[in-house]
Amino acid sequence: MGSNPSTFKGAKNPVENVAWEDASAFCKKVSDKAGETVRLPTEAQWEYACRAGTKTRFSYGDDDGYSALGQYAWYAKNSGKSTHPVGQTKPNAWGLYDMHGNVWEWCSDWGCQMYANAETRDPQGPVSGLPYRVLRGGSWRDDPEDCRSAYRFRDSSNHRTYHYGFRVAVDSK
Repeated sequence: MGSNPSTFKGAKNPVENVAWEDASAFCKKVSDKAGETVRLPTEAQWEYACRAGTKTRFSYGDDDGYSALGQYAWYAKNSGKSTHPVGQTKPNAWGLYDMHGNVWEWCSDWGCQMYANAETRDPQGPVSGLPYRVLRGGSWRDDPEDCRSAYRFRDSSNHRTYHYGFRVAVDSK
């Protein structure tokens, strides 16, 4: 994109200080260049990837006392108040790193309180809405409960901060 807006720069650190609008522009630019559809995941896709086939509070189990969270996530207790290079914690069962903590990750969905009449499989968020978009995963500055697989957060699509980032989904052909 020409520059790295991150507060915590590092070759393997997640890019942060990114608004939803920035993440969407990145996806469009990469899609045009690669000839494939690169996009932000839906909220349901993000949670499915995070859970990696589980139904527990975290991808690795329920962990009611959060005793194992530090093995899988950078969060307020162990982060030292910054992001960390991706891949330093344990991955989930599908090999995905940093699904819990490090940076909040933007999803394509509009923010809403709950899905009215939602399907139980791959629910779609509203087609329009408030200027809020969904973020998932928690970050380096959050409490453990904010890093749970099901925890939902939303913010304005143009808000940039040092704990918002994203990951992409690529549509298969």
